[in-house]
Amino acid sequence: MNAHSDTKPEPELTIGQLATAVGINVESVRYYQRIGLIIEPRKPEHGFRKYTKQTVERIMFIKRAQKLGFNLKEIADLLALGDGNCRDVRISAEKKREKIQKQIHDLQALQDTLTQLINTCHSGKENQKCPIVETLLATNRVITE
Repeated sequence: MNAHSDTKPEPELTIGQLATAVGINVESVRYYQRIGLIIEPRKPEHGFRKYTKQTVERIMFIKRAQKLGFNLKEIADLLALGDGNCRDVRISAEKKREKIQKQIHDLQALQDTLTQLINTCHSGKENQKCPIVETLLATNRVITE
C-alpha cells in the first residue's frame, strides 16, 4: 500500500454548508462568485456544486479583511496581488490606514461639534427655542441658499 491510498479525499461542501461554515448567507456566496472573489465550481450533471477547503479559507480571508475596513474592491485588489507581492500589499494597507486615520479625525470633529451643540442646550426651560434645532436649521438655510 502506498502513502497516497491512505489519504482521505478533501471534504467538499454544498453552498449551504459553505455558507454556514463561514458564517455568511448563501446569497453572499453567490455574490462573491458574481464579482469574482471566489470561483464557482463546475456543476456535475447530477447533484450539487461542491466547494473545497480553499474556498472556505478565501472567504475567511475576505471576512478578516472586511473587519480591518477593506471594502470588496480593495479585497479583490489584495487577492489579485497575491502572497508574493508583500511590498504592494503593504502600500495598500498603509493607504487604508491613512484613510481610517482621516475618518477618525473627521469623527472626532463631528463629536466635538455635537458636544458644543449639546452644551448650548437649555433643556427644561419652557417656551425657549432649542439651540440644537436652531443651529441645524441655520446650517440647512446656508446650504440651500
